[in-house]
Amino acid sequence: MTHPDPLRLLAVRDTPLSLDEVYAAVGDAAAGGTALFVSTVRDHDAGKPVTSLAYSAHPGAEAELRRVAEQVAADFPVRALAAVHRTGLLAVGEIAVVAAVSCAHRAEAFAACRRLVDDLKHQVPIWKHQLFADGAEEWVGAC
Repeated sequence: MTHPDPLRLLAVRDTPLSLDEVYAAVGDAAAGGTALFVSTVRDHDAGKPVTSLAYSAHPGAEAELRRVAEQVAADFPVRALAAVHRTGLLAVGEIAVVAAVSCAHRAEAFAACRRLVDDLKHQVPIWKHQLFADGAEEWVGAC
């Protein structure tokens, strides 16, 4: 069954994210390619060991995520799109973002998913507070 709205799942959450939920959300019988992106907390940044980080979101972050997703769906032949961003304190290895796009063909799915993730990172008001092993800290992505 084809879904009339390609925006299937858009959320900013303070609970663990599910790859299965996002992948299932973009299922579409007309899609021949699905690109799935997963961002995890890494143990370093700029050569410094990272112990954890915390994401904070502006109250309007989910609305801005929807605006970004609508633009991607308008610019690419998207069958289905989903993106979820985590907030709160995350440990190294935890999932911070899951995004997926389904299109009729793989090249379109890859391009649309990359644009979705890049625009999410640069336009949605979500900020990262990194905590380093030496006790230092840094805010990243503050718009």
